[in-house]
Amino acid sequence: MRAARNTMTETTILTDTLEQTSVLFGAYDANIKPLERALGVTVLAKDTMSAGGNAVVVRGEDDQAVRLAAECLEYALRMVKLNGALTEQNMDYVISMVTAGKKEELGALDGDCICITTRGKPIKAKTVGQKHYVDAIRKNTVVLGLGPAGTGKTFLAVAMAVKALRAKETSRIILTRPAVEAGERLGFLPGDLQTKIDPYLRPLYDALYEMLGPETYQKHLERGTIEIAPLAYMRGRTLDDSFIILDEAQNTKPEQMKMFLTRLGFNSKAVVTGDITQTDLPSGQKSGLAEAARVLEGIEDIAIHQFTERDVVRHKLVQQIILAYEKYDKEKTKRSSGAPTEEKRYRFDRR
Repeated sequence: MRAARNTMTETTILTDTLEQTSVLFGAYDANIKPLERALGVTVLAKDTMSAGGNAVVVRGEDDQAVRLAAECLEYALRMVKLNGALTEQNMDYVISMVTAGKKEELGALDGDCICITTRGKPIKAKTVGQKHYVDAIRKNTVVLGLGPAGTGKTFLAVAMAVKALRAKETSRIILTRPAVEAGERLGFLPGDLQTKIDPYLRPLYDALYEMLGPETYQKHLERGTIEIAPLAYMRGRTLDDSFIILDEAQNTKPEQMKMFLTRLGFNSKAVVTGDITQTDLPSGQKSGLAEAARVLEGIEDIAIHQFTERDVVRHKLVQQIILAYEKYDKEKTKRSSGAPTEEKRYRFDRR
């Protein structure tokens, strides 16, 4: 009796131009290789002059895998048409969402441009988690954005602040961070106070430079419509008609966080960002951000948004690093509680 022959399923996605096909594939097929590995399919570019354009062909022995791969490519192509670019991280995210049965949620990312940079680049939410965060900022007076590095917490908050300033929804932007790392060493650094605190506020400068350009940023700074200062400078003030961002808030003490939140004035909005797993506070010191997330939960007009490793838009290794540390921390907690860990079981098996 002859064995049944494997049948190959094939589907085609048309692109408008050869350039779109090239962007979709990426340099050395970097965007396509993760898709082929994840779903066990083959993806090829094909010239279809008779159809008036180009095409991407998906082949595989599993009908379901071919269908999912085609859905991933169709959405990735939409990203190319909207943004003119596609990264390996974008494709990884699309694959994770489609294979998890959440492809409808990806549609929420289409066309929601927050603002345009000085180089003409649109700033948009790149993940569903980022979209929910941006929507929370739109709808609420106070938003706490918690999550790992690379999720766009600060960058998107600054983009929303710039948008509000341009639309005259607010009269000024106030950006602040706790200079915990400096401690008593701040007095020994060369230069005036602004020079000393600049290194701790540099990420905020970088975001504003990209969105406004150095000249426009400097004009706003001179007029006082943009203010960047250490958290200690907020004490005793009432911040009216302002968009206020507290960055690296995991390094605040509970009393500092309460002080900041109570500075809020009329027609103002506050966004607090941080990663409670990366505090620089002295050992045993409670984080004001962690406490605030518990204290403020359930209060109307305050949103608490939790990012996950899926929302990381930096190098793909950042996601793996975050997951590795989460696993390590869980094992460390088990060891401290006396519960059996993977390491202990492994050693026991070898004896």
